[in-house]
Amino acid sequence: MNKGFRWYIIGMVILINMVNYFDRTSITYASQYFITEYGLNAKTWGEVLGFFGYGYAAGAALGGTLADKKGAKFVWLLVASVWSLVEIFTPYAGDIGIAAFGGSALLGLAVFRIVFGLAEGPTAAISSRSLQNWSAPKDRGFTAAMALVGVPGGAMLGAPVSVGLLVLLGVKGSFLFLGVVGFIWILIWRKIFTNMPENNKWVSSEELAEIRTTKDMLTNEKTLDQSMHNKVPWYEFFQNRTLVLNAIGYWCFMYINFVLLTWTPKYLQDVFHLQYSSLWYLGAVPWIGATITVLLGGKISDKLKVKTGSLRIARGGFAAACYVFTAISFFVIPYLESYQSILFMLFVGNALNYLPNSVHWSAPVDIEPDKAGTFGGITHGIANTSAVVGPTLSGYLVYNYGYPSIFYAAGCVITVGIIAMLFVGKKRESIQLETGMSN
Repeated sequence: MNKGFRWYIIGMVILINMVNYFDRTSITYASQYFITEYGLNAKTWGEVLGFFGYGYAAGAALGGTLADKKGAKFVWLLVASVWSLVEIFTPYAGDIGIAAFGGSALLGLAVFRIVFGLAEGPTAAISSRSLQNWSAPKDRGFTAAMALVGVPGGAMLGAPVSVGLLVLLGVKGSFLFLGVVGFIWILIWRKIFTNMPENNKWVSSEELAEIRTTKDMLTNEKTLDQSMHNKVPWYEFFQNRTLVLNAIGYWCFMYINFVLLTWTPKYLQDVFHLQYSSLWYLGAVPWIGATITVLLGGKISDKLKVKTGSLRIARGGFAAACYVFTAISFFVIPYLESYQSILFMLFVGNALNYLPNSVHWSAPVDIEPDKAGTFGGITHGIANTSAVVGPTLSGYLVYNYGYPSIFYAAGCVITVGIIAMLFVGKKRESIQLETGMSN
């Protein structure tokens, strides 16, 4: 028996989230190929990037509920198989559109991007569902952060990985390679993962006791066992102010995330004329700090919860404070001239944006652990409509007003997030001192 097997599971979740982002960023670094091959411009390319969001939002909302009903393992294997297959055939999407949709390459790209988003959409929700089953309540913030570190980590490494694969294998070869990596992960996951640690032969009784402890819980938090005995309907989400405001705050966070993910490489190429020889490492700069702060934020939030006894301070207040400085960072960028100073400010702004990321996943778990998939999925589904709005609006703004406008828009959006998170939670909770296994 392995006393720390849950960390292998967390490691595999981090890995697939990174692969997920490699798959996602590959098209942004290959943007010039698609634009040239199919005669697109900034506006239509923004639409192509935004098509992903339609499927992504739907997949996020539905995937969490499906994970709660069918189990996270089933959903993992299903969606990872679909997105890996779509990744392999994405370079042919325009040609398929020309052949199958009346000569429209744009429609072919739209279909592939929507299906790709639909498959990748459930990832965050099923990560939350998986790790909720495998983590102790006292570690919820940090565990959520561990799962989420694969997101900025994947985006950061996506620059050298995507550029390296494009240089070595070309566009079609790079997409094929990434799709195959996804299928390899599926084979390993199928063998080692179970929905509950109680059913896993590699989990010791000592480790299971650690996972099911109620140490340092607040009185209004629930254990997984308690939550499983409460039949809470999905629509309860929309009757809970904290959950709704948390989703709005997360939408604003995700808007920043998708704008940086989809437009940073093109921005650096168009404005500063950077080539692959420098883009492979400069494209990673905005994400370096985020890979660290996403972990720190989970720890800070959990410590604030124990120290203050207040979920309002530990979750909403913490997030709002971080977003204030995120907004300042993006409002400053249009006044900078060198790409070095702009990259530094993107580094700072994105690091601050990611610092409270785990808060948005901890909040649904704090309220109803057994609905971590459903409520997390609804949260993610709402937030991921920004995957449509962010890239599409940015394309429109760039086409009509130039690149500075996308940074002003980002600052305005995150300001809305500040207001929303200030009203998450509304009362002080006391610490539950009882320890041990839940009944």
